Amino acid sequence: MTKCNSSTLVFTGVGSRQVEADFSGGFITSDGGVPLLREMDRHLGLTKAVAGQLADERQAGKIDHSMLSLVRQRVYALALGYEDGNDHDQLRHDLALQSAVGRDGELASPPTLCRLENRADREWCRAISGVLVEQFISSFDVPPQELILDFDATDVPVHGGQVGRFFHGYYNEYCFLPLYVFCGDRLLMAYLRPSRNDGARHAGAILKLLVRRLRQSWPGVRIVFRADSGFCRRRIMHWCEHNDVGYLLGLAKNSVLNGMAEPWMAQARATAGEKGTARMFADLRYAAQTWKRSRRVILKAERLPEKDNHRYLVTNLAGEANLLYEKVYCARGEAENRIKEQQLDLFASRTSCHEWWSNQFRLLLSALAYTLVEAIRRTALHGTELAEATCATIRLRLFKIGAVVLRNTRRIRILLSGAYPWQNLFRLVTARLSTA
Repeated sequence: MTKCNSSTLVFTGVGSRQVEADFSGGFITSDGGVPLLREMDRHLGLTKAVAGQLADERQAGKIDHSMLSLVRQRVYALALGYEDGNDHDQLRHDLALQSAVGRDGELASPPTLCRLENRADREWCRAISGVLVEQFISSFDVPPQELILDFDATDVPVHGGQVGRFFHGYYNEYCFLPLYVFCGDRLLMAYLRPSRNDGARHAGAILKLLVRRLRQSWPGVRIVFRADSGFCRRRIMHWCEHNDVGYLLGLAKNSVLNGMAEPWMAQARATAGEKGTARMFADLRYAAQTWKRSRRVILKAERLPEKDNHRYLVTNLAGEANLLYEKVYCARGEAENRIKEQQLDLFASRTSCHEWWSNQFRLLLSALAYTLVEAIRRTALHGTELAEATCATIRLRLFKIGAVVLRNTRRIRILLSGAYPWQNLFRLVTARLSTA
């Protein structure tokens, strides 16, 4: 059993040695890798661009914390694993985080950060969304030939009687229904929506805005809209067809499609036998009652043990059916993994403010934290063991390092743990960021 007094903690001994602990170690941080976030942010200009877009109506003579330092403090903390403003009650004293934010004294308190979130409005959120798109465009050294935009919705459980709270039958809970847009691993949009609306609500408008902005920078780029059947809407497909935008969308099953697919399904059953599996692909022409004309539908007729498995896609892309399904459409699963990183690793589900725009602001702060960590993964971790690591793994390997922080008038020294096992990787990342 642990014994302690006011100054020393005594633990079970090791051999003949007594084990004691106290809190006299000085300024020690568990986030010794936070300078990597600062360096990446300096190269991207991410938080600086965001802070420059946020209208600040505070009285200049009464401000202790600039908008830039507030945004940096919140975004860096999310990347380091601190999900809530209350964490900053102690975190504000961390010398390593203070240095990363660019301050010599205490950072903002939880009430100050809460006031920041409560000042968020439509214009703030629109401006941050614009910064995310501009960051995406600037991340390319040469113009891309093709961009595949993955649209997907997910659920975020509410934390109480918040503005925009509705029950969603599919998820069987009160939740929000944010919309994400990714291109590969890069995030373009994080848009909070109430769950009472259609899962595809505003997807068409966002697609139009993104296509317009992307083609301003790259007039010849091919753009493909990729999503599941929840986004298969007549108006979106019609707009894509008239604006030279490809689409590859899931299509919900129905009795007409299943009847058209039966010849291939019967062949798959015969090939699979009683306990085997077989998969066949085919092209169909199909027009729903709300469509003005027929469209190309890709059929996957698959026989699994003891059941049929029909799947349908609708597309205006050229190419072999099996390749479009297996190589192109199935790759959208990576966007779902990126959403999991947002929610599980960077706390995008921590939308617990009462007001709507405050929660949208929190969602965007998580998106900014993801943009920073993804940029480190893309630019500094290529060819390493962490080239495809999740944000949580990168945090544990590169950011969560025990270190002593020494600060005086001439320099700030961060003395990283000598037992840190990934020292060579850390040196490599630092070198790559310094020459980025």
